[in-house]
Amino acid sequence: MIRAAALIAIMTLTACAEATQAVDDVARRSAKAAVAETLVTRFPAVPKQAVTPFTDCIIDNASAREIGEFAKDAVIGVSETTVALVRSVLERSETQQCVTRAGLTLLTG
Repeated sequence: MIRAAALIAIMTLTACAEATQAVDDVARRSAKAAVAETLVTRFPAVPKQAVTPFTDCIIDNASAREIGEFAKDAVIGVSETTVALVRSVLERSETQQCVTRAGLTLLTG
């Protein structure tokens, strides 16, 4: 009886983890759409071929709260708040290093 309860608990936790991962994946995809739109429309110096790798760098270095904001902006539209948030994440040293590596890969790849 205890083994059955433990098995059910493990299965429930696994299902919750899978559901949470699915929600996170959807949020990240939505966030990437908003960031990419922001780069294309508000950062004209970013070359077209760099939009996707730069977007990945921004999302990878954004907090969960920031990803949530970007995901929301994907639904309601990109605004000056989105631009400010993108700029804020871009100013982080980890993001700058990622963008530099992505740019070098584009130049040499």
